[in-house]
Order: sequence, then C-alpha cells, then structure tokens
Amino acid sequence: MKDLFDKFRNDKGPLGNYADVAEGYFVFPVFEGQISNRMKFNGQEMVTWSINNYLGLANHPEVKKADAESAAKWGMAYPMGARAMSGQTEKHAQLERELAEFVQKETAYLLNFGYQGNVSIIDSLVNKYDVIVYDSDSHASIIDGCRLHQGKRFTFQHNDVDSLEIMLERATKVAEKNNGGILVITEGVFGMRGEQGKLKEIVALKEKYNFRLLVDDAHGFGTLGKTGAGAGEEQGIQDEIDIYFSTFAKSMAGIGAFVAGDKFLIDYLKYNMRSQVFAKSLPMPMVEGALKRLELLRRSPELKDKLWEVATSLQKGLRDAGFDLGSTNTVITPVYLKGSVPEAMILVKDLRDKYKVFTSIVIYPVIPKGMMLLRLIPTAVHTQEDIDITVKAFTAIKDKLESGVYKRIGDEYMKRMRG
Repeated sequence: MKDLFDKFRNDKGPLGNYADVAEGYFVFPVFEGQISNRMKFNGQEMVTWSINNYLGLANHPEVKKADAESAAKWGMAYPMGARAMSGQTEKHAQLERELAEFVQKETAYLLNFGYQGNVSIIDSLVNKYDVIVYDSDSHASIIDGCRLHQGKRFTFQHNDVDSLEIMLERATKVAEKNNGGILVITEGVFGMRGEQGKLKEIVALKEKYNFRLLVDDAHGFGTLGKTGAGAGEEQGIQDEIDIYFSTFAKSMAGIGAFVAGDKFLIDYLKYNMRSQVFAKSLPMPMVEGALKRLELLRRSPELKDKLWEVATSLQKGLRDAGFDLGSTNTVITPVYLKGSVPEAMILVKDLRDKYKVFTSIVIYPVIPKGMMLLRLIPTAVHTQEDIDITVKAFTAIKDKLESGVYKRIGDEYMKRMRG
C-alpha cells in the first residue's frame, strides 16, 4: 500500500508544479504600502490594477476610523462563539437589516466568508431529489458547492440562454421524476470576463419553467444599479432574484458576506447552514466596519460615479489603442492577447519591471490554450495619469509580443529551465 502523501512529492498540482519559478512573483506576490492605486512590488512603485477595492474604501478616513475605534473598544475576539450559541449582537442584526434594505430584499443573513458562504448556501438549499443548473463559468465557490450535491446537476454554456433552456428541459424531467425542485445559479458579474450575467433573460424563463434563482453578485454589489444594489437593479429584475448573495471583499473592501431573500428562506438558512451554525461569529470590528462602509455606499454615490469615470476612460484608451476587451459591460477590464505560457510570463515580467504596471494575468486552463488575459480592476482612487501610463505600457508590450520578442526570450528561458 502507498503512503497517502507520496503523490505530493513529485506532483504539486497544476499551479504548484510552477512554484519554484513562480512563487513570490507570478503567484503570492508581496505588495508593500497602503492599499491604493500605487503600491510597491519588489521595491518599485507600480500602478496597481490588481486590488479589489472598487470604491476606494480600504483607506477611506471614515472607514479607518471606524475600524480602529471598534477594534480598540471590542478587540478582535468579541463576540466569542457561534451566532446561535453566544455570538449574536444587536450590531449583527442591524447590519443584516441594513443590507436587506439596500439590496431590496425582505431579510439578510451575515456570513463569515464569501467562498465558504456560497458552498454552504448551495449545500443547504438542495437535497438528492433536486436538480442544479449552473453557468459553466461560475466561480470556484459555486462549483465546489455544486460538487457537494448528491443529486443531478447540469451546466449551461456561459451566458447562453438557449443552452440554459435545453438544460432546464432536462432538469424538469429529472425533477418531476424525483418530485424535486430546480435551482438555477449564475453570477451578476463574471469576475474574469467582466460580463454581466443575463439575469433579465434568465428570469423571463420562469414563465415557462419552475425554478428558483440564486445570483452571486460579488462584483455587482456597489458598482451597478442606480443605488448600487447590483446587477439585478441594473437590469430591472432585482425582485425576481430569489436568493441574492454578495461578499464584502470587493466594493466594501472588508471581510465577510451576506445572503438575502424572503424571510422564510433566510430563516431556514440561519438554522441549517453548517458553515455558520458551527462557525464563530463575525468579529465586532468587521461588523461595525461593514456598517460604516455600507453607510458610505448609501450617502456617497460619487464614489461609484468616480469608479465608472476611471473604468470608462481606461477601457476607451485601451480600445482606441487596438486592444480586445471582449464583451465586458462592467468596470472589470480584461485585455485578451494571443501567446503561449512562456510568452505570458516574459510579457508580465516586462510590464512590471520595465513599465511599472502591475496587473493579474490569466492563462490556460482558465482560458483556452494560446491565449492570455490581463485583468485590470479599476478603482475610484485611480487617476488619469495612471490610465495614460498603463495604455502606453500596454501598447509597448503588444508591439513586442506581435514582433516575436517575447517568444524568443520565452523559448530561451524554457530551454534553460529544461536544461
């Protein structure tokens, strides 16, 4: 019999196999300084487009003051214990009421983390008789939640309503046979592509099919809609979203998450979500800090306006320079380029070391082979100077990529690695 751990010595996994050359630079990079549009990486100041700080709240003076005062008053431990046992406070309940009102739902329930929350929500909502139908580009937390499902599940092609309808027909047959129900899962905004989920079209299918809709709106909350209530508000169908989920890790620049919907449903989740029933309550500084962040979302719409001003200018500049941004219709700005993994590595290194622009890169297997995606995350604290520097840098690396400079250097680098 093998030692369980033997397989990990020679195979560290798809990403781990690159750890020796990638760690500290391409993965697990270390930033220095305050969270902002400019941060230090490898001792050099960079225009930074890789921080989930959409509205610039991470270092907003009112937010920092609220965080500091709450930590000084309560420490980071209070309240101790799970919510159901000894971790309930009026502040937790207040935040839930205000979140529900903000996203136009009857009730909300606080979650400790977004990833954990998504997994547990899905696990709690369905049993082996039910069917899940979800978008093929769904976030890893949704996929992991679906993996726990003991019943049937179908994926529909990304944002393809015709594909969804085909899967709903199949799901309906299974659900009717099992006397179960159907849960459709999609995202308000897809974090890599920057596309809004086709919520309006999906909701229209409720006239023909009997299903409930769960929307992960992590990137839409605070950035879309007249009030910032997200993609559902933007598309005019917020009332038709049965289960609304979002995290504090994007627009709120914090830790935590929430789920919102009808009271009977949220009451059920409160008593049946294992990740919350058996987990410590969200610490008070995170709760009071979230209340201040939510207050700023409500009374400072100029933050969202500034975010969109930056995003619109950045996207226009890149498109005018000939870059392919796909079909983004949100502030997320993906730049698609053609090239191999070695070319991508050399390109990113050049972009950071020479041009002082830091952005995340996505390669196969997240996107097809022969493609690379540079994802830029605009924030309300970026400036026009940041945009001008970035467009100029991207133009330079595109010229090098297309002329074969990165291919030559990448091939030489790979030869040395194999040698």
